[in-house]
Amino acid sequence: MIDPIALQIGPFQLHWYGIIIASAVLIAGLLGSRVAVWLGEDPDDGWSMLLVVIIFSVVAARLYHVIHLWDHYIANPIEIPQIWNGGIGIPGGIAGGALGIFVASRWKGLNSARWLDIFAPALLLGQVIGRLGNYVNQELYGPPISECGNGFPPCLPWGIQIDAVHRAGTPWDAVNFPVDTTLFVPMFAYEMALNLVGLFLLLFIIRRFAPRLFAGDAALFYLIWYGAVRSVLELYRVNNWTILGVPTAIWAGIIAIVLSAGWFVIRHRRGWGSPMIKPASEGDADGPLPQPQAEASPG
Repeated sequence: MIDPIALQIGPFQLHWYGIIIASAVLIAGLLGSRVAVWLGEDPDDGWSMLLVVIIFSVVAARLYHVIHLWDHYIANPIEIPQIWNGGIGIPGGIAGGALGIFVASRWKGLNSARWLDIFAPALLLGQVIGRLGNYVNQELYGPPISECGNGFPPCLPWGIQIDAVHRAGTPWDAVNFPVDTTLFVPMFAYEMALNLVGLFLLLFIIRRFAPRLFAGDAALFYLIWYGAVRSVLELYRVNNWTILGVPTAIWAGIIAIVLSAGWFVIRHRRGWGSPMIKPASEGDADGPLPQPQAEASPG
């Protein structure tokens, strides 16, 4: 277990969570710059949009978390902005980030769908790095590995320690589950590994198939991949935010998979979309691909 405070000088505290998130944003931005070049866009446009995207994403991610634990935060409103202590909802962050990309790209007159593609692999990389913050803050863990039985998902023979304070609201008190000997399912690590696989797949798809894809297809792949990852991992969690008895994140994941896959099929059958790689003559307007004109008969 790591002290979440990396540096303290008087009342000033520098948290590992903030360092990790800032590093994730920077490194992900560098990857996004590279993808922008692949797709024919100017990386400087991405950097100029980044602050807007971060603000939209962080506010929406925090709002998702606050709604999840509404009773706690309504009783302790001073804690709502204390994001350095952890507590963001990735589904909310995705929605807020997408809205930020749409707003910023439209403001600059750019192709919104293509910029969603550019940000998609950067987001996966940012999530891989950012999940280290969950380890520092002792968040996003599943049940003790001794409690999983033979059900699904399976518990593998490794885990992490969680101190008594961070087990509040769970049935695993430190008396019956001693801190020194109890290991918990490291959900954050599983998500990191799966998102890293998704990142490599997405980069391969962009590099190999971009000339045959529409702008927005990479973003749809991201939603399908992360929707599946989150839906499976949510089965490990306790005290979930549920709707009709089903964890909200699973609802969001299934909806994302169905809508994204369906829209991918429909738009390719009907030719609804602009090229993923920016043509030299494009004026950056979103819309259907131009249809080929019939050749005039000679004479």
